[in-house]
Amino acid sequence: MRQHNPAWRLLCSDHAPLILSFLHQAFVRPNVRSLEAESMAEALEDTLYALRQQLDENAFPRTAREYLEDWASPDKGWLRKFYQLGTDNAVFDMTPATEKALSWLEQLAERSFVGTESRLRTLFDLLRQMNEGTQSDPDQRLADLHQRRDEIDAEIARIQSGDLSLMDDTGIKERFSQFTRMARDLLADFREVEHNFRRLDRAVRERVALWDGTKGALLDEILAQHDLINESDQGRSFQAFWNFLMSSRRQEELSQQLEHILSLPVIAEQNPDPRLRRIHYDWLEAGDHTQRTVAQLSHRLRQFLDDQSRQETRRIMEILHNIEAHAIAARPYLSDCPPDEALTDLDAMAASPDLIMERPLYSPPLPTILTVDPLPEDTAEDVDPIALYEQVVVDRVRLTENIQQALSEAPQISLAALLSRHPLEQGLSELVAYLQLSSERFESLIDEKTNDHVNWDIMTEDGSIITRHATLQRVIFVRSA
Repeated sequence: MRQHNPAWRLLCSDHAPLILSFLHQAFVRPNVRSLEAESMAEALEDTLYALRQQLDENAFPRTAREYLEDWASPDKGWLRKFYQLGTDNAVFDMTPATEKALSWLEQLAERSFVGTESRLRTLFDLLRQMNEGTQSDPDQRLADLHQRRDEIDAEIARIQSGDLSLMDDTGIKERFSQFTRMARDLLADFREVEHNFRRLDRAVRERVALWDGTKGALLDEILAQHDLINESDQGRSFQAFWNFLMSSRRQEELSQQLEHILSLPVIAEQNPDPRLRRIHYDWLEAGDHTQRTVAQLSHRLRQFLDDQSRQETRRIMEILHNIEAHAIAARPYLSDCPPDEALTDLDAMAASPDLIMERPLYSPPLPTILTVDPLPEDTAEDVDPIALYEQVVVDRVRLTENIQQALSEAPQISLAALLSRHPLEQGLSELVAYLQLSSERFESLIDEKTNDHVNWDIMTEDGSIITRHATLQRVIFVRSA
């Protein structure tokens, strides 16, 4: 690992203080996922100029651009250089190894307070969640829930009797320190999540490049693994995180709790990082960047398959042109000395006539006769006009706008992911309207081997809420070329 791990090589580098401090200032502190090469070179040149003024004019003799290219070289691996889709501008991003080196350096700083009680409680909570999630005995699950309910009832009774216990300052500082560390670690983990997604995409590309079967079998293999990235352990965990954080109720709850905690005197005395007040928005931004990365990987995979298809078509055209060239070259010899035997045979060379009398005759449709007789006077008063106002009309224009907005952000989106952004308001009628739009207005794909589960809430006549569930094959809206 000392020889091949990029993080270890970075810590052993002669310019490690310059590299780590500059990358921390450029990426970690402002929570930036990627930077253009020009702006990054300008910032590094300013840093090098300030260092040369302090140390020596000959210190760091290379240019900023040369240092960046060296840090992004394969033998270093501290930066990732790539080009954005549709542009010629080079972009730099930190690698997960550099993120790990920075996190390890931050842990080397001395801490005046090290909490253990909150972490022990976290470990117990994790064990309890795993135990409840794997408990298959319903009686045991009910017994655990009854026990927790009794504990909650006892706490409610103590509060009602005036016994309100508050957390002391030590416990508050300990838990806030743990929250701060885990919040920053979560931001750092996103780069490794993206790296794992790219590694999965690279494995699929290698599988396609080394494929020696038929094209149909290749397409079946790719379509069968269409959601390989999302169905992996990394993808499932990230999707669960994204669904949990995208809830507007969760975001509002996080904002309120952060405002309350940061306003406590014991926390204000520690001068916390101002970015903690909007840390959940940083999570959203980093998660959105990861979502876009996954969408770009899927788009590039389709381009890769299209390129292979064009190469096969080009090869077929070359073979046809070669046949034509040989036929033209052999024409003079065939005209002078035609062969006695047939050159080739055509199977089933016959015409298929379409006779006029075989066509069916025109059948006029049956006319619709409407009755205009008025209702009897004794029954006219019994008609309830409320039914006229309870008709369900689905706004297809609104649904079309939802699909267009989603496709403007990503090349494709599944119907289940779209409904997670815009929940169903009119139940099954709205779901059927989405399915109609997928075949009438938009290009779409259907993955018959993967099922999605959607749900919606309806209100009964007595005012209670019932949740309905539907299972359907995965429908994917695709941006039109």
